[in-house]
Formats: sequence, structure tokens, C-alpha cells
Amino acid sequence: MEWIDAATASERLGVKPATLYAYVSRGVLQRRHSDDGRRSLFSAEEIERLARRGRPRSQPPELVIESAITALGVDRPHYRGLDALGLALTSDFETVAAWLWTTDPSLWHPPPQGVRIRWPEPWRCEDDALRAAVTAQRGLPDDLLPLDRLQVITTVLGASDSLRYQLDPASVAATGRRMIAGLVDALPQLSEPQGDSIAERLWSRLCPRPATPGLLNAVQAALVLLADHELAASTLAARVAASAKADPYAVVLTGLGVLGGPLHGGASYGAERLLAEAAEPHQAARAIAERVRRGERIPGFGHSVYKNGDARGALLLDLVKEAAPGHDRIAAGVAVLEEMRRRRLPERNVDFALATLTAVSGMVSGAGEAIFAVARVAGWLAHAMEEYDRGTLLRLRASYTGPPAK
Repeated sequence: MEWIDAATASERLGVKPATLYAYVSRGVLQRRHSDDGRRSLFSAEEIERLARRGRPRSQPPELVIESAITALGVDRPHYRGLDALGLALTSDFETVAAWLWTTDPSLWHPPPQGVRIRWPEPWRCEDDALRAAVTAQRGLPDDLLPLDRLQVITTVLGASDSLRYQLDPASVAATGRRMIAGLVDALPQLSEPQGDSIAERLWSRLCPRPATPGLLNAVQAALVLLADHELAASTLAARVAASAKADPYAVVLTGLGVLGGPLHGGASYGAERLLAEAAEPHQAARAIAERVRRGERIPGFGHSVYKNGDARGALLLDLVKEAAPGHDRIAAGVAVLEEMRRRRLPERNVDFALATLTAVSGMVSGAGEAIFAVARVAGWLAHAMEEYDRGTLLRLRASYTGPPAK
């Protein structure tokens, strides 16, 4: 059984700690004390059940959508019941995307233990569509961030796909393979790919130097860790689009439009800029202090779900440290982490780890956003499949606070 502290339980329920303890006194919740007797701990499963029953009436209602794709644990996601961290260490991105797109419950079974799984054949987009997507980028600024290019590429790939309106699961999965391959291969090539996997081809579009095996493995893991995260803002937007029967390219364009916000996927770009300012360990304190003084959020730190730490970020950082021991950018990142802890500010999340990976690898500006976006296409399309199958329009209601109607 998983146990969480009072702060995490209160946040999940949307109540104050005093209300949480009132639930205990009324017998609504049970608690136990930590081994040192200083903290109250609550069953994560019990908190989740209570949260799904509904918040107190003084709080706005929480939108709940039934989904069989991703469950959020205390510090990590699980894809169709499988630990995303375990998948990141044993499976390539293509295999995990296919797992997310598997709509037949009879096929939801875990891969063999201790076996590293690779997709048997490369994903491809036809040459004509790729040429059109590359041509559409001519005249764009050379320093345009990759995420902006991905939106242009998605539009062109959609316009060139006569099968985009076929919304059955097999067709959407085929579209997903074509789209992800096209998104990667239409980006400007900076180095020679060292293989046919999506991770290897994406590296060649984001980094001018060849990949080391360790860092390439970290990119592969990042793609898996970021493939889905339940109803994140971009995923909710993508589901709304899919509920209106928007085609998969329109669904992905919707997700891309939301992803770039600084409170979502754009946080990795903010963390990238933070690490650029703290290029040397002694610069970390000043970089953090200036943001605190301006009242800014520190990008790459804190998480609305994982109050006690984001295990995705921990795993990805460990892979980067293992791949490039002693690298100066890792030392700078460690200094940033230590300064955040000295100030008792929130812990790092996956965005900070992603920024560290791109800095150590020597990737172009905005590479973290591109990795995030390519990965999340898999999740958006999995959620789109559920909406296509539901067949009803998602219609949220507003709680009106304006002047009385006349």
C-alpha cells in the first residue's frame, strides 16, 4: 500500500489540512503515523477514492473523465497498469507508443521481465509528404525553436494525408506512426542518425554532434517518461478536439498549441535558460536569487501532482549522470539543486532533468520542448482514440460570476 503525507492528501482533495483531520475525526479517513511519529500518513488509494467521490460543495467541481490509459501514482505515472519508469528502462519509445494505442484489453499484458524490447521495424513517412513539410519551412527564421517548426510540419502532414478522417483505432495508430516519423524527419538535420529508431533520428535533428550510447539511452528514456501524463492541460485540450471528431493532426495541433505554455511543456525551455545562466556552479545562487526576488516560479521545480518529488526527473537525471560523469553542466545543475534545497524550495521535476540532458548533450535551444512534444503525441492520440470511441462531445460548464442576467 502507498502512503502519502498530509500536504499531498490535502492537495489531492482540494481541502485545507484542518478539513483533512476533521475527516479523520469523523471516520471518513484513516491515518497512521510515520516511523518517527512526527508525520501523519494517509492511504493514497483511500484518498483517491474520496477525491473521485467529489470535493466539498464550497469547491468548484472537478472534471472527471474515465480513461484506461494512465494512472498517476504518488511519484510516477503508470501506462495501462505498467510503471512508466520500468518501461523507460526496458522498452523503446515506439513499443511504448504502441502499448498506449492498444485499445483491446485482452492485449494489456506486461512485457517479459529483464528483456529490452525494440520495435521491429522503423516508422516512416512517405517522401512526398516529407519534401512538402521541409519546403514549407523555407523562409522561416534559422533560429526558430523546434516546437514552432513542429506545428508547421503537422499542418503540412495533415494536408497531405487523404486517410486522416479514418478514426478507427488501427487507422489512428497508423497515422500516429506516420505523423511521429514525419515530425522528426522533417526537422532540419544537424548530424547523421546512428540508427532508424525515433530516438536516434530525433537526436540527429537536435544535436550537431554524434550521440554517445549513454546519452542516446537517456533520450530514449525521456521519450517514454513523457509519452503521457493523464489529463495534463494539453491532453485535456486534445481530448476536447477529438470529442468533436477532429482528425488526429488537428488533435496534435491542439496539443502543441497548449504544450508550449511556460506552465506546461515550455517549462523545460525555462529550465534550459536557467541552466544557461548558471553555467558555472558559483552562478547558481545568483540565478535563483534573482528569480525569487522578481517573484517568479523557478522553472523545472515543483509539480502540481508529485508534491514529494517527481520520480521521472530522478531517473532521467541518474541516466544523464551515468552517461556523462564529471560533465561541467552536471556540476552546474547539481549546484542549482543544492541552492533550491538550501532555500527549502520545491524539488526538481522532469523538466529540469530534460534541460540537463539537452545541456549535457549540446543540443540546440528548445530541444527539450521538441523531445517533450514528440513524446506526448503518443499520449494525445491514445486519448483521442478513447474520445472517438465514446462518440459524445465533451462540454464543460462555466460557473458564472458576472452581473445578473436581465
